[in-house]
Amino acid sequence: MPAMSDVLLRVGRLNYVWTNTESLLIYVIAHLLDIEKDAAIIVFLTLNTTRSRIDLVERLAKLPSRPQEESKTVLALMGRLKRESKTRNKYNHCIYSFDENGDISSTQLMRLVEDDREVRYGKVEQLDLKEVDRLEKSIGEIVAISKALWVFIRASPRFTDEI
Repeated sequence: MPAMSDVLLRVGRLNYVWTNTESLLIYVIAHLLDIEKDAAIIVFLTLNTTRSRIDLVERLAKLPSRPQEESKTVLALMGRLKRESKTRNKYNHCIYSFDENGDISSTQLMRLVEDDREVRYGKVEQLDLKEVDRLEKSIGEIVAISKALWVFIRASPRFTDEI
């Protein structure tokens, strides 16, 4: 089992890179709506979930008036961000179980799964070195998404001199 401090350090880094990356959606929204950054901040903060922000960006990117290459780029980036949101949500909305040494041994998701016969909750997953490696790769992917978003943002005529 990895040490608790190692896990918590990575979860902290996950949150840091996620927050910085998600905030870049402000610039994407401003570009897609052709509005000032201040107005995009209001739109961003009014939508109070990551999912709703990504949905908005995807829907705007799908408008027929959008250049096809731009649409393709934005949709690909949002797809990558949605995939990584699963990891972020897992580590932000789970309960951690500890072993006899006080180290984190597993995560338990606090989500209901219901079928025709039963309701279950709390999928348990071991937090071993392999899982820590997956967490580290997710952090790296979010950083890569952030860099790709910056390339897109810097290419926008709206922000060339403002950023």
